[in-house]
Amino acid sequence: MRRLAEYARVDLWDDDAPPPRAELIRRSRACDAILTMVSDRIDAAFIRQTSRLRVVSNLAVGLDNIDLDFATRAGVAVGHTPGVLAETTAELAIALMFAVARRVVEADRFVRARRWRMWTPRLMLGRDLAGSTLGIIGFGSIGQAVARRAAALGMNVIYAPHRGRPKSRSARGGTELSASSPGANPVPLARLLAESDFISLNVPLTTETRGMIGPEEFAAMKRGAILINTARGAVVDQKAMIDALRSGRLGGAGLDVLETEPIAPDDPLLKFANVAITPHIGSASHRTRQRMAELAVDNILDVFAGRRPRCCANPKVRLRKIAAGRARSNRVR
Repeated sequence: MRRLAEYARVDLWDDDAPPPRAELIRRSRACDAILTMVSDRIDAAFIRQTSRLRVVSNLAVGLDNIDLDFATRAGVAVGHTPGVLAETTAELAIALMFAVARRVVEADRFVRARRWRMWTPRLMLGRDLAGSTLGIIGFGSIGQAVARRAAALGMNVIYAPHRGRPKSRSARGGTELSASSPGANPVPLARLLAESDFISLNVPLTTETRGMIGPEEFAAMKRGAILINTARGAVVDQKAMIDALRSGRLGGAGLDVLETEPIAPDDPLLKFANVAITPHIGSASHRTRQRMAELAVDNILDVFAGRRPRCCANPKVRLRKIAAGRARSNRVR
């Protein structure tokens, strides 16, 4: 806020809940820049009503809340925060693996319900990560960070690179590997599904990846596999996942993201003891959120200075200049 205020008048939406769409549009009409959250939908209809807009900076690496193609045609630069959250998100993916495999959440509830009477040799038996096979779908910076940690834990790591829309190329962005990486080997998706004891999703949400893990993919998985999703909820067909959990084909799931957030109180997923759900906290560490905020601000200030954002998701955009003395930044949420 202090950095932005040095260059622009700043209008802050100071609420954890996202602004209502009508309010977001009303307050954005006079703005040259908007700092958005993933819950803010910046589509063609929004951009048409904000003719002064020159840059949208998303406090996230994902861009599924922004119509990137229309923004490019409208001359609106789109910035995001790749790279800086990879390690933190990978840590949560590993944490969810432990939570489900070693039944951490279930065991905690067991104790709090005062059901723990004594130690017994069969109490809360779980599964080892060491010696298991981890399949990673999507091998960008986050997928690679997951692979490094998994290899250090003694897991056999295989991966299937994502072939959807390419990520922005930036100094901090990272790209997917097409050849083997230390401690990990590339395999076709069909083989990954059939051989993996754990499957970690690390792909962006695009037209190509929406619903990519559906009934056929669950049917092809090794029976009892555990699914970890720290990407986007809509990458998984949630109904198919529930069916796979009920049948026992899926041995459990660690989910930081869901098709609808927050989860409804009557969602069937809440009834499964072998499912651990966190509230979209993949990047939620003090240091990482600070770095994300700094980078999101850098993207805006770059455009104010007449440059493309340093992490520009639409590098082909033709920048429109901001008239001297009239830059305003609307920081959302």
